[in-house]
Amino acid sequence: MQLGGTTALLTGASGGIGRAVARALHARGARVLLSGRRAAVLDELRAELGERAEVLQADLADTADLTALARGAGAVDVLVANAALPASGSLDDFTPEQIDRALDVNLRAPMHLARALVPGMVERRRGHVVLVSSLAGKAASVGSAVYSATKFGLRGFGAGLREDLHGTGVGVTVVFPSFIREAGMYAETEVDLPPWVGTRTPEDVARGVVRGIEQGKAEVDVAPLSLRLGAVASALAPDTAARLQRRLGSEAIAAAIARAQREKR
Repeated sequence: MQLGGTTALLTGASGGIGRAVARALHARGARVLLSGRRAAVLDELRAELGERAEVLQADLADTADLTALARGAGAVDVLVANAALPASGSLDDFTPEQIDRALDVNLRAPMHLARALVPGMVERRRGHVVLVSSLAGKAASVGSAVYSATKFGLRGFGAGLREDLHGTGVGVTVVFPSFIREAGMYAETEVDLPPWVGTRTPEDVARGVVRGIEQGKAEVDVAPLSLRLGAVASALAPDTAARLQRRLGSEAIAAAIARAQREKR
């Protein structure tokens, strides 16, 4: 699917990764509907992009906002479900409300938006859904129980939806970023990673989103080779992979990230 002349709804557009994705979609010729909670940031991005950019402010944890967003978006050719909450930390450190909010934003909202917008794509026999998961949606680690649950859920939802839509002209891609520097949830923690842990940029994620749409990819990893291999190892030998993570200091890193992200749940 080519993006020129399409209408794309992007959630989480007020975040650093979302802004990079918005620029990439717009540069490919799409009309971009920018959704997020921070109206001022969205307005700045709209002004930067100029024509073919509109703002649809919404809090995806609010059912009324979610319903209004789906209605206000109208006929959408591309849905990029990028919005997410960090949700890092041990399960017993979350309140019930925080768990519900993470599930609402990270998993429930993409499902509801797809349910509302995909029928129009099928009717037009043209469209694409992109679900921005995380490498934590392939390999869980200490301090990621809630977050990984939502991101594993996105992977399963995307795989099932892709099969449901086979032959309709509507594609589904799940994107799996790892640690992203310069902007986004990890970058904002300012936690240093070991030298052997590589990172990627928001622009790398944006390129992954575009590649998934234009090439019809089922899954796109945006991660260094070492972390991609680690995810494979986690799937094939979870006990061994977990022991290796602990030896490499994953507990200390996870604890530092959770402390930095606690107020954003």
